[in-house]
Amino acid sequence: MDFPNTIHQRFSVEFDYPVHFARGVFDPACDLLAKVFSRRDAQRIHRVVVCLDEGLAAAQPELAAQIKAWFHAHNDIVELASGPILLPGGPAAKTSHDVLRDLMWTLGNVHLDRQSFVLAIGGGSMLDAAGMAVSLVHRGLRLVRMPSTTLAQNDAGVGVKNGVDEHGQKNFLGTFAPPFAVVNDLDLLNTLPDDHWRGGISEAFKVALICDKPFFEFLTAHADALAARDSAAMETLVRWCAAIHLNHIATSGDPFEFGTARPLDFGHWSAHRLEIASDHAIPHGLAVGIGIALDCCYARRKGLLTEAQLDSILDAMTRCGLPIFAPELAATTPSGELDILVGLEQFREHLGGELTITLPDSIGQRTDLHHLNPDWIVESVADLAARSNA
Repeated sequence: MDFPNTIHQRFSVEFDYPVHFARGVFDPACDLLAKVFSRRDAQRIHRVVVCLDEGLAAAQPELAAQIKAWFHAHNDIVELASGPILLPGGPAAKTSHDVLRDLMWTLGNVHLDRQSFVLAIGGGSMLDAAGMAVSLVHRGLRLVRMPSTTLAQNDAGVGVKNGVDEHGQKNFLGTFAPPFAVVNDLDLLNTLPDDHWRGGISEAFKVALICDKPFFEFLTAHADALAARDSAAMETLVRWCAAIHLNHIATSGDPFEFGTARPLDFGHWSAHRLEIASDHAIPHGLAVGIGIALDCCYARRKGLLTEAQLDSILDAMTRCGLPIFAPELAATTPSGELDILVGLEQFREHLGGELTITLPDSIGQRTDLHHLNPDWIVESVADLAARSNA
C-alpha cells in the first residue's frame, strides 16, 4: 500500500464555558455552584478541591467555614476532596514555582481524575498560578474560577490564559486552557483594598477606549461614583467589561494568540515592565492604568486623538482614582535609555513576529502600529510627569 509523503492533519475543538454573575454564592440555599459542577453530568457526585487566596481568606475570615458548610449542604452532588487550601495571592503566586509544585502535589495526593474539579477562589495572580497547575495535571482537570477582585472578574478570570512570571518577564511560562466555568460572586469585592478596587477600572478603560465609546461615556459619567466604591456602578462596569472581553475571545479569530496582534493588551507593554521594574510595588491594575495613559499621550502625538480627547481620558481616569504616572516610568538604564523601552522588545518577543502595538484611533476605535518613535515616548513620559504634578 502506498502512503503519501505528507499527511496534512487538520481538526478543530469547540470550547464553551458559562460566566455567571451572582451574589451570596456560598449561602447553603444557593444552588448555582451545584448546577455548575453538574452541568455535564447530573448523575454522579463530583469531587472538588477548593483553593482559596490567602489575602481573601484574611479579609473575609468567615469564608472558609462558609465554603465547608455549603459543600456539606450539597453533599448529594459534590464531595469536598480537599480544602480550602490556602494559596498566596499577588506577586508571590506568580514568581515562585513552589506554588505550582505544591498544588500539583496536593492534586496528585487526593487522586483527582480528569472528571474532577478544582474550584479556585481569588485574585488574578492566584487564578493564573492555580490555573496553570490544573492545566498540567493529567493534561487538564476541570477548573472553575471564582474571581475575587474587580480586575479578575472583568478581565483575567474570564479568559482562557494561565501563566507565571519567569526570566524577568510577565507570564513567560503559561498555557491556554479555558475554564469549565467562571462564577463572579460580586459580594467578594466588598473587602477589597482600594488599590485592588481601582485595578479593574483600568481594564475597563482599556476596552472602552479601543472598542466601545458608550462604555467610555459610562466610565466618565460614573468616575466619581466608582472612586467612592459605589457597588452598583462597579457591578455594571464588571458585567460590561467582561462581556467585551468574552466577545473578543469568541470573535477575534485568534483566541489562543497565534498571531502578532493582541488588542486587549493595549497599555500593557509598558505596564508589564513597570511591574517588574518596581519589584511589583506597582500592582498590575494600576500599572495598566499608567500604561494606558502613556499610550494615549503617544496616540495624541501620532494624531490619533485630539487634545480634548486626551484631556477627557486622563481626567476620567484620574477622577476614578487611577494614577497616570509613577517615577518608575521615567527611570533610565545606565546608558541613559528609558527603562520601559526594554518592555517593547519583551512584548514583541512574547508574541513573536513583527511588533504590534494597539492604540486608540479616536475614542472607541483602534489601530495597530508596528513601530513606536522612542523620542515621542520620552515626550509622552514627560507630559504625564508634568500633568501628575499640576
